[in-house]
Amino acid sequence: MTLEQIADVVGGTVVDGDPRSQVTAAAIFDSRAVAFGSLFVALPGARTDGHHFAAAAVAGGAAAALTTRPVGVPAVIVTDVRQALGRLAAAIVDRHPHLDVVGVTGSAGKTTTKDLLGQVLARLGPTVAPAGNRNNEIGLPQTITQLTPESRFLVAEMGARHRGDIAYLCSLAHPQVGVVLNVGTAHLGEFGSREAIAAAKGELVEALPSGGRAVLNAEDSLVAGMLNRTTAQVVTFGRTARADVAAERVELDDLGRPLFQLHTPHGSAPVHLQLRGEHFVPNALAAAAATLHYTSDIAAVAAGLSAAVPVSAGRMRVTDRPDGVTVVDDSYNASPPAMAGALQAVHKIAGGRRIVAVLGEMFELGDAATGEHMTVGELAADCGAAVVIAVGGPHAALISDAARDRGVAALHLPDANAALHVAQQALRPGDVVLVKGSNGVGLQPVATAIAAAGRLS
Repeated sequence: MTLEQIADVVGGTVVDGDPRSQVTAAAIFDSRAVAFGSLFVALPGARTDGHHFAAAAVAGGAAAALTTRPVGVPAVIVTDVRQALGRLAAAIVDRHPHLDVVGVTGSAGKTTTKDLLGQVLARLGPTVAPAGNRNNEIGLPQTITQLTPESRFLVAEMGARHRGDIAYLCSLAHPQVGVVLNVGTAHLGEFGSREAIAAAKGELVEALPSGGRAVLNAEDSLVAGMLNRTTAQVVTFGRTARADVAAERVELDDLGRPLFQLHTPHGSAPVHLQLRGEHFVPNALAAAAATLHYTSDIAAVAAGLSAAVPVSAGRMRVTDRPDGVTVVDDSYNASPPAMAGALQAVHKIAGGRRIVAVLGEMFELGDAATGEHMTVGELAADCGAAVVIAVGGPHAALISDAARDRGVAALHLPDANAALHVAQQALRPGDVVLVKGSNGVGLQPVATAIAAAGRLS
């Protein structure tokens, strides 16, 4: 698009540049990650203002900047950069009339499902589903700017902290297929109840066209109940016989990877996931149910799921160190079901080897926080952890207390730096270490450092 075209759709004005010059690459927010021809979006940050880096971005190859004031380089000036980015994203989707969009939401598992869908749909046509969780009013528009004229599919991950958030994202992306994974306790402190969370997540199915498909979790009553909120075709998934897309004969191999028979209205086929943990089976089923809106080739869908690999960082990434230590990096985020799944997977992966669990506090659980953290500590003990290092505030202490009550060597530490030091001292050759916690605890560097330590030895 030319700067003039961009200015027209966002309600802005071109300054310090030729209105006919073109933006030929995606929008970016980090001046250090500039691609030639990109649009630098000058967002205000917690510590600095993107406007200060616009000149450096253009010097590095950006075609122009999206700003609220002149910055001395080609720019489209608008009143509100975030709103303008959303308008630009909506215009880009409108310029792709043959694009198929799949929206994915849920309290847990959105990014993994998006990653699986991206890899399976790519077998049917060019697909945009970038790594990471770009699921808000900034991240989703940035994802949309990665579309090319050849793109056939867009997988749009959608998160919500307030009512109306998902409705807004749907107004930009216009999904034809909507996947609702679950309604959990993540963000319970923000919404107040699971019913309120369900009301927000259900905005996705309400936005679907009558010719679209709503993919709903048959094992979550609040999700299954959304069938009355859409005119789209409803397809259910789950590990239950009443689900349209189901998993039969689920088992884990010696590396903790699920094997199952994928059962669908189009037939059945075997699946052997490359992801570690039985808790990823529902994500695979949801991805299959969504993909089957576009093809009836069940064998191809099963093959795509079986070939899919971890894409986004900090999600059950497994590294084997030269000293025999296996590092399971699931540090990106945490919810109670995901904690349980990761611990159970590590128990399988360990196969009797010693387990060290570095477990961070889980945020935004509201009144459920006390019980959920205690349950995690108990489960860590039940799954064979020899050492539990709980990281974070008072709720994290409940994890270590519960594990200690069951005979586990457990301690509570306030931050990631302290946890790294203690974990490195606790590890022995041949151990399995799990690193998992809410993103705000900051355990990703801990997992990275522990994995790298073995390579340096």
